[in-house]
Amino acid sequence: MDGNYTVLARKYRSQDFKSLIGQDVLVKTLTTAINTGRIAHAYIFTGIRGTGKTSTARILAKALNCLSSDGPTANPCGVCENCRAIAAGQHIDVLEIDAASHTGVDNMRDILDAAQYRPTNGRYKVYIIDEVHMLSTSAFNALLKTLEEPPAHVIFILATTEIRKVPVTILSRCQRFDLVRVPVETLKKHFAWIADQEKIELSDAANELLARAADGSVRDGLSLLDQAIAQTGGHVDERAVLDMLKRADRGVVVGFMETLLSGDTAAALAKADEIYTNGADLSMLLTDMMEWTHWATRMHPAIHAGDVNNSPYTADQREQIKKINTRVSLNTLSRIWQVMVAAVPEMQAAGNQKQCFDMLVVRLMHIADMPSVPEILQRQQSVKQSGATPTSAPQTTTETTNSTTVKKLVISNANDLATALQASKEILLYSYYTSNLEVVEVSDGIIKYFDRRGDADFAHKMAAWLDDKTGRTWTLERVMESPHAHTITEQKKEELEADPLVASAMDLFADAEIVGVK
Repeated sequence: MDGNYTVLARKYRSQDFKSLIGQDVLVKTLTTAINTGRIAHAYIFTGIRGTGKTSTARILAKALNCLSSDGPTANPCGVCENCRAIAAGQHIDVLEIDAASHTGVDNMRDILDAAQYRPTNGRYKVYIIDEVHMLSTSAFNALLKTLEEPPAHVIFILATTEIRKVPVTILSRCQRFDLVRVPVETLKKHFAWIADQEKIELSDAANELLARAADGSVRDGLSLLDQAIAQTGGHVDERAVLDMLKRADRGVVVGFMETLLSGDTAAALAKADEIYTNGADLSMLLTDMMEWTHWATRMHPAIHAGDVNNSPYTADQREQIKKINTRVSLNTLSRIWQVMVAAVPEMQAAGNQKQCFDMLVVRLMHIADMPSVPEILQRQQSVKQSGATPTSAPQTTTETTNSTTVKKLVISNANDLATALQASKEILLYSYYTSNLEVVEVSDGIIKYFDRRGDADFAHKMAAWLDDKTGRTWTLERVMESPHAHTITEQKKEELEADPLVASAMDLFADAEIVGVK
C-alpha cells in the first residue's frame, strides 16, 4: 500500500503556516495570537472548497501541541510524535469529526462528555468539526454551553462552506476567519513549483488555464493538474488542457464574438456548429462569452475602467477587442450581458443544450436592434412636444381631462390585487402571485410579502404594473422569514373544502382531492 500513488492535492497539502498560500491575513492573525498567548477557545473557518479550512485547523492543532517547545508555537516542527500523528489524522487528542455523518444530538453529547477529560499526549484536546452547518438544530443547541465555556484544555475548530446555515448563537461564541479565494497569480506560482518538484513540463498558457479554471480553489486546481498530467504523460500544454476542460481557445471565443456582433446570423450559427463539433462544452462556451463581454465592457472607451492588462487575453486579442468596441456601444454590451445571464439557467435546464445555444445566438444577433432607454425617453419626449398620440396602448389614469374622468385602480388588500391582475389578464403575474406569495401586509402604497420561490424579477414587474394601473408609486418589501400564511390559491382551496356542496361531492369519490383552483 505504501507504493500507491498519492494525488497532488494530498501530497502537497500545507503542513505549516508558511506553506499556507493565499491566506496572509489569516496566517498573520493566528501566528500573532499564538506568539502572544491570546489563544481563543473556539474558531470557525469559512470559505469556498479547497482554500485551506481543514488544513489550517490541522496546522493550528499542531501549533498547540508541538513538542519542539515548552508551549504553543507558531512554527510547529512537523517531525515530533504529536505533529506526525496530527498530520496523519491519528492523534488521540485531536479529533476530526465529519458533521455530515454525525448530525444528531447523541453524537454531540458523546463529544461533549469526552471533552471533560484531560488530553492524553498533548497540551490541548482539539475538536475539528468539518462541515459544521450539517449539524441538526438539537446538536447545535447541545453544543452551545460547552462552546461558550469549554474546559481550559479544550479548543473547538469549526469549518464550513455554508456560513449562513450556522446559527448566530454559534457564530457569536467563535472567532471567525473568512478564507478568501486564492488569486490566479498565486495559484500559477504554486502549480509551477509543484510541476518543478514533480519533474513535469507545464507551459505558461496551460498553467494560466488551470489557475483560472480552479476559480480560487487550490484543491480544484491541483486535481485538474493531476488529471492533465495523467492525460499527457507529463507534458502539459495549452491544447491538452483545452481538450480536457472542453473549452474553446480564447482566440476562438474572441473571433466568435466578433462574428456574433457583425450581424451575419448564418455565419454566427455556422461558427457555433464548428465550435460544438470540435468538442467544446456549450456551458463553458457561454461562460467564456460572458467573460469576454465583461472585459470588453471594461475596455470600452466610454468608461475608461483603468488597467486591463490583467485580463486573460493576449496583447493581440486585446487589440482585436478594442477594434470591436469601436463599432459596438456600451449599451449593446450591457444588453448582451443581461441576455447571457438569463440564458445560464436555461442552458442548465435544457434537454438539448445545442438547440438552446442556437436560440441564444439568434437572440444575441438581434439585441442591437432594441432601442436603449435614453432613446425610448427621447422618443416619448418628442411625441409630447409634437402633440401626437403615442402608438402604445392607452394607460389607466387618475387625471381629469376636459372630456372625461377615468377611475383609478384601488388596491386595499391581497384579494383586491389578485382580482385586478385576473381582470387585466396578467396571467403570469397572477399565477405567480396567487401560488407563491404569503402576503404579510397591504397598506398605503406598500406590500410586504414572503416569496416561497424567490423570483428576483417579481417585485420589479409587480411594482411597474401597480404604478401603471394605480397612478402612484408602490414599494414591495420582501421579508426573509415565512409568516406561515396561506397563499391566495390555498385560501380559495380551503374555502372550497369548507363549502358543504363541495364536501358532499368529495365524499362521493374515494381519495378525491382538489388539485387546482380557477
